[in-house]
Order: sequence, then structure tokens, then C-alpha cells
Amino acid sequence: MEAMLKVLALLPWLDWAAVAVFFGGWGAYAHYSRRGAGSQRSVLAATNAVRRQWMLQTTYREVRVIDGVVIQNLSTSPSFFASTTILIIGGLLAVLAGDKANELVRDLPFAQRTSTLIFDLKLILLLGIFVYAFFRFTWSMRQYTFGALLIAAAPEAGRFAAEGLSRDAFADKAGRVVGLAAETFNDGLRGYYFAFAAIGWFFSPFVFMAATLGVIYILYQREFRSEVLSVLTS
Repeated sequence: MEAMLKVLALLPWLDWAAVAVFFGGWGAYAHYSRRGAGSQRSVLAATNAVRRQWMLQTTYREVRVIDGVVIQNLSTSPSFFASTTILIIGGLLAVLAGDKANELVRDLPFAQRTSTLIFDLKLILLLGIFVYAFFRFTWSMRQYTFGALLIAAAPEAGRFAAEGLSRDAFADKAGRVVGLAAETFNDGLRGYYFAFAAIGWFFSPFVFMAATLGVIYILYQREFRSEVLSVLTS
């Protein structure tokens, strides 16, 4: 109990409230987004339906070079972001190890004046977000590899009819694997969005909370109310 009180004493209650809004908002939105993906109400749900249709079409093709090219192109995005995230993590570690960054932030207009410990905690929050994003991006890359394996191992088009194999079963399995890769990549991208919100903490807890709510609003508009969603579902 005493140790818990010491931890709580590290930050003012307003900062703890901002941190709670940040993680609570991120977790709640991620849960809501996954539910939306399962009920065909989001961009991710709409594109998952297209992925399933793509895998069904694959079963009718004798030559599947185009499918391999598409999978490879899709995997380049998480690969790029994973490489970029490593550089960001390295930069944050360098800042965390230095002693000049806190003085630089203090010189910024409207930036909150804090102790070195609290400044380091804010950096650690950013570092944790990008570490999480890195793991999601690399897992997305592996899942795209699994999808490529399923396409490569798919029976030839004529065998589906000759041997009574289920095209729908293959489309469900392969489409789901590729869809999971896309969902994992989306998790990593969401981490980048929330990292921008976390930067607001360097200015004040109020900016932190406002930025968190702003990011949630932007994500909601893009995933559930965007023009591209109307096109995909039309």
C-alpha cells in the first residue's frame, strides 16, 4: 500500500487523469473498432470482405503470380513502418539517455515546466507506444507471409471441381489470415496516431486529454464515416 502511494505521488492527480483518459480511450476505441469489423460497419470490415472475395477468385486462377505480387506489395507497408519505428525508438532512447531535452522543451511556448523524472516518464510513454507499434508491424509482416504460403499451397483450379474441394472453405481461411494481417497493421498505425496525442502531455494534461479525444474522433471518422467506406459498401 505504501509503495502504491509513492507511485501515485510521482504525478499530480490531473496528470493521472489524463493518462487514464489516454489508455481508457485507446482501449475502448480499439474494442469498438474490432466489434465494428465483425459487424460490417467499418473500412476494415469492408476490405476484409474484399479480401475474402479475392481469395475466392484465386481458386479459379491457374496461374497465381498476380496474387503473390499483391501479397508482397501489401507486406511492404508494415515492413516500412517497422523499419521507421526502430529509428524512432532509437531516437527516443538517445533523448532519454541525454540531459538536454528537458531544457529544450522548457523553452517551448506553452510547454509545461516539470521535473526531469516526469519528463522522462512522458518519454517512456512515447517509447512504450512505439515498441508496441513495432511488434504489431512485425507480426503483420509474418501474417502476410502465412497468407502467401496458403496461396502457394492452394490446389490447382481444376482440382477444386474434379475432387470436390471447397472453394469457400479456402477463401474463408486464406481471407481471414490476410485480414488478420491487415488488422494487426491497423493496430500499429493506430499506435502512431495515439503517439501524436501523447506529445500533448509535454504541453499540459488538458492538451493531452484534448489530443486523445481528437485522435479518437479522427480515427472514428476515417474508419466508420469516411467517403471510401461509402464506396466500398455501395
